[in-house]
Amino acid sequence: MITVTKTYLPPFEEYTIQLKRAWDKAWITNNGILVTELEAKLKEYLDVKHLLFCTNGTIVLQMALKVLDITKEVITTPFSYVATTNAILWERCKPVFVDINKDDFCIDSAKIESSITENTQAILATHVYGYPCNTDAIEKIALRHNLKVIYDGAHAFGALYKNKQLLSYGDISTCSFHATKLFHTGEGGCIITNNDEIAEQLSLFRSFGHIGDKYYSMGINGKNSEFHAAMGLCNLPRLPEIISNRKQVSEWYDNLLMNSTITRPTSLDGTNYNYAYYPVVFKSEEQLLLVKKKLEENDIYSRRYFYPSLNKLPFIENPVTCATSENISNKILCLPLYDSLKLEEVESICKVILSTI
Repeated sequence: MITVTKTYLPPFEEYTIQLKRAWDKAWITNNGILVTELEAKLKEYLDVKHLLFCTNGTIVLQMALKVLDITKEVITTPFSYVATTNAILWERCKPVFVDINKDDFCIDSAKIESSITENTQAILATHVYGYPCNTDAIEKIALRHNLKVIYDGAHAFGALYKNKQLLSYGDISTCSFHATKLFHTGEGGCIITNNDEIAEQLSLFRSFGHIGDKYYSMGINGKNSEFHAAMGLCNLPRLPEIISNRKQVSEWYDNLLMNSTITRPTSLDGTNYNYAYYPVVFKSEEQLLLVKKKLEENDIYSRRYFYPSLNKLPFIENPVTCATSENISNKILCLPLYDSLKLEEVESICKVILSTI
């Protein structure tokens, strides 16, 4: 069986060595030594001022909206995982969907301003598949209209744009460290800012709003454990090798699918890609469904990611049309991609696809 992804696991002995450090202290949560060390190493790797290791990649989106006091309209993308929209709705804000561009499937910055109203407070954009949004254009729009910028960087770890880590852009960036991501901690995520006051408030939010017996604000439990931090400490040094191997797999796909009718997203100039996913777009939804079925008959599993377009979710009130996002979401499929995928497995996948289309 070939799955759409496969969790990277370090040598078990190495993981247990890290665990024993926390085990010996009998301190496995509430920001122990492993969490503190991982945060420091992540800040250094990403070259950011403040980073908090948190429970998952969804709660950090909610924390971002809360700390920036966003209560009204949020301009966002319809082409993302449902967590992006759910976080907006969960915080009782209104998502305002702006369609995506046809190249990298990120929010179309040229269409943002026409959707701004007196109630717009923020832009929450996703670096789709690890491809950067047009951060320059979005920053200019935000400055003109006094808006906050939050980037959902769930796919963006290790990607660079204009020689800067992609996760360093915006007022706040968030990331997921779920087991399916190229860098993971089993479960987890982080929230990033270069603003001291925002960082202090986020730290309070993450820990119920208090320090010891002094209570400063409302808060939630956004902390993560030493067990998860141990996984991150093992995996972070291996990230260059992981990305290199995923790049090799992606290049195998590129060569084998080169002359087909399948199309692929393209990124902005100045992007150093992290090879987080391998999405392909088919000529029609019917063709996609047939390919997906044929792959499964050969014990190969792909994923419709992202589907559906989020403006079509059944719980969205007064839905708008986002033609490009709806079109792409109906025809896009993420093929298996992980660092240990073999050439003969990629050849088998492509053989099924090419014979079907």
